[in-house]
Amino acid sequence: MNFVPRLKRSSCVGTSSTEGREDHKLLPHRADSKNAPVSDQIQKHVQAFHLPKEQLEHVRDSVYSAMQDGLKEKVKDGLALPMLPSYVCTLTDGTETGDFLGLEMKKDLVNIMLLQLSDNKDEPVVMKKKNFPITENIVNGSGEQLFEFFAKCVGTFLDGLSLNTQNFPLCFCFPFPCEHIALNQCKLIRWIKDCRWPGVEGNDVAQLLQTALNQTCKNYKIEVIGVINDAVGTLLSCHSEKEPCEVGLVIDAGTNCGYVEETQHIGGLEHGAGCMCINIEWGSFGKLGELNDITTEFDLQMDKQSMDRGKNKFEKLISSIYLCDTIRTTLATLAEKGDIFSGVLTPTLLTKGKMELQDVVDIIDEKVGLSNTKNFLVRLGMVASNQDCFNVQQICQAVYVRSAKLCAAGLAGVLTHIRTIQGLPHLKITVAVDGDLYKSRPQYSQILQETLKSLAPECTATFVTSEHGCVLGAARVAAATVRLKHQEEGVAQVLAPFRLSMSDMDTLRTMMRQEMEKGLSKETNSTATVRMLPTYVRHLPDGSERGEFLALDLGGTNFRVLMVQVRSKEEGGVHMVSESYTIPPQVAQSNEKELFDHIVQCIMDFSNKHSIVGRTLPLGFTFSFPCNQTSLDKGILLRWTKGFSATGCVGEDVVELLREAVKRQTDFDIDVVAIVNDTVGTMMACAYVDPNCEIGLIVGTGTNACYMEEMRNVGTVEGDEGRMCINMEWGAFGDNGCLEHYITQFDEKVDAESINAGQQRYEKLISGMYLGEIVRYILLELTMRKVIFRGRPTEVLKTKNIFPTKFLTNVEDTPGHHFVCNILEEYGLSVSTEDALVVKDVCRAVSSRAAKMCAVGISAVVEKIRENRRVSKLDITVGVDGTLYKMHPYFATKLHKTVAMIAPNCNVKFLLSEDGSGKGAALIAAVATHK
Repeated sequence: MNFVPRLKRSSCVGTSSTEGREDHKLLPHRADSKNAPVSDQIQKHVQAFHLPKEQLEHVRDSVYSAMQDGLKEKVKDGLALPMLPSYVCTLTDGTETGDFLGLEMKKDLVNIMLLQLSDNKDEPVVMKKKNFPITENIVNGSGEQLFEFFAKCVGTFLDGLSLNTQNFPLCFCFPFPCEHIALNQCKLIRWIKDCRWPGVEGNDVAQLLQTALNQTCKNYKIEVIGVINDAVGTLLSCHSEKEPCEVGLVIDAGTNCGYVEETQHIGGLEHGAGCMCINIEWGSFGKLGELNDITTEFDLQMDKQSMDRGKNKFEKLISSIYLCDTIRTTLATLAEKGDIFSGVLTPTLLTKGKMELQDVVDIIDEKVGLSNTKNFLVRLGMVASNQDCFNVQQICQAVYVRSAKLCAAGLAGVLTHIRTIQGLPHLKITVAVDGDLYKSRPQYSQILQETLKSLAPECTATFVTSEHGCVLGAARVAAATVRLKHQEEGVAQVLAPFRLSMSDMDTLRTMMRQEMEKGLSKETNSTATVRMLPTYVRHLPDGSERGEFLALDLGGTNFRVLMVQVRSKEEGGVHMVSESYTIPPQVAQSNEKELFDHIVQCIMDFSNKHSIVGRTLPLGFTFSFPCNQTSLDKGILLRWTKGFSATGCVGEDVVELLREAVKRQTDFDIDVVAIVNDTVGTMMACAYVDPNCEIGLIVGTGTNACYMEEMRNVGTVEGDEGRMCINMEWGAFGDNGCLEHYITQFDEKVDAESINAGQQRYEKLISGMYLGEIVRYILLELTMRKVIFRGRPTEVLKTKNIFPTKFLTNVEDTPGHHFVCNILEEYGLSVSTEDALVVKDVCRAVSSRAAKMCAVGISAVVEKIRENRRVSKLDITVGVDGTLYKMHPYFATKLHKTVAMIAPNCNVKFLLSEDGSGKGAALIAAVATHK
């Protein structure tokens, strides 16, 4: 018959029938005993090891809270959980190749593994492994002797293999808390697990090992590429491309947990992109009293006999070396009280280390546990009754179960943190587990998982047992680190041409100034790439303008029609209503009649909607394409840009083309009084707000700039008095080849596939229409080099114009790699953390170059204005419009900082045009009719 213990319901975790049965499953059967149930005297002591659910929830919540604090603080001393950065910033992705060494230190032995990875489909992975026992003389020796022993083991291992190479990256799994400043730079904080080797604490573990290897293994070139903790090693030992793992758990002689964290959440790190494995060092949890309520008198007695008294409290309630000693101490204390063994004590029962994990496993065996217990006690020299044996079983089981449940509570805190910080309603995650205690009996895992489910119902954890242990994880860290290094070198090489230096920008600014002078000169204007076109806009708004005006803002495939009422500022200033319309690609690429008829139809639609049919209002026409103006209301189209190619327009007066389209309608008329570029409209709109605004800048689908130039410098227009706004048409800067040194192979590909190949070279380095394509070509190149996407090019990357400007904006504006992965997955790309970070780096490099290139142009303009006015310091405002400037998270900031850096004598303010260039066109019409 089976014995049902007389345990109170409150002693079990939770109140459900399932939870009530948990402990019962592990209680030994009485098949080999006829004794009575455990005595009341022993029952109260056994009861002390049972943890109600509310206590486990308190542990869970305390761990979760301590993790938050540990991540925030750079200085870890005094924290409940230190949360140590491991500087393991990459996991294996299956593309690693080469020979890598893993070295693992355990309490009583050293494991060494050679991991050989290749492209061989028949045998892509070869593992060769050997272990070496740590002898007593090494245990009692110095730290120098210990590391010399490690090196000798590595040399002996390699000498026993027939290898063609002598170069080996090595990663060392060192299961003690270390403070890292890099993967291969870390100092030992303290020894734990009752281990001590003099001369190691406070010193760099990687350097100690590297020195020993250099002195001992002279036939090999072994580079210590990193030092990791056993929890991180466990995580890596189970992680694979097919089964990604984000948590590593060790339940062995010691216990620890590690997981993957986004670096932006780790306080004290200089960089905030990507992920890093965090070594929680949860064995030290409890130093602030969080575990006092569940610590028994027997735990305190055991702690007094440990080498690190008062420390590592959580570990001492869970791990096997302390679990065994807690049981031994409990038995000794109860014997001394006379509760068991008739009050008889033996020296062996008082001797630390006389009980091992296998003894506990044998004792709580459900079938032969009682006989195993008697045999164990006999070995200790104890004379024990069957009742004593049964009592011992109960104590062993209670401590064993407590270990599993406490471990589950800690893990529940970790998973709750991961779920919360990722903003998930439900977390699905894989936990890699290693350690003799976890593997000791199936029931340990069962209790842990059932308790975890109860404490963290919003988390579904799949447990994977590490087959090869931390030594494989260490070798994989070496492999992944080498692969990441090669990846970073490949990315740096490809992106190097996008990194503009101060010298580069100075040279570019000088070239821009030279082209500006050519454009202003009557003699060289016709051959200048920067055409510096007169706009015949001579005055900025002064606030006295009044009336109602129409505006047509045509800058790309989307355009607006506006009605603008200009009143005094006391009456509300400018009031606008507008409608947006689209020009389909087939219309944009048709002919002059279809294009302008479509535009007029949209104006008529607007007039009908807003009841202005029959009224002839002055109209300002924003036409954002290169035009040669001969008067305020006449503009000859020089060339199409931004995807337009309608025939019959280039070389024609676009105002006249618009008027002719109006004439083709009946009972409809407009009065076009001014044609302006969108940059001019933007400048005018901002000048209405800030009279100091004398520069207009567009950075959107395309890019251009204008500014107020002294008439004496404008050689293409008669007269020397006053100023005139010059439409620079700077997008063509570089069409003469002067930018060749700064144009990359990717820019060349984008240009070759554009409808205006060889033209608008400067614009194609800056504007939103082209940045996504540049990014796509870079990603293709990196894929072909097997740097990202595991070297597998997809149809997505081969699809032209798949990435709009918004793609760059979204990628660069995301706080972590998870969001970047989600964005890329929407495009059908399956990516790793490293892939996501590379894509982010590529987008940042392309947009940063665009901002710097734009800053070069602005700095050339402001310096010219400063020189024109012969002042040592210029205060001026730039009116800006365009989706790239407005929507991109970093473009504007980079532009501002770069201008300040390369034009230090100019105090440049940037004013965003909230209403666009359409308002400016209406204001130009207002100024024209007012003057």
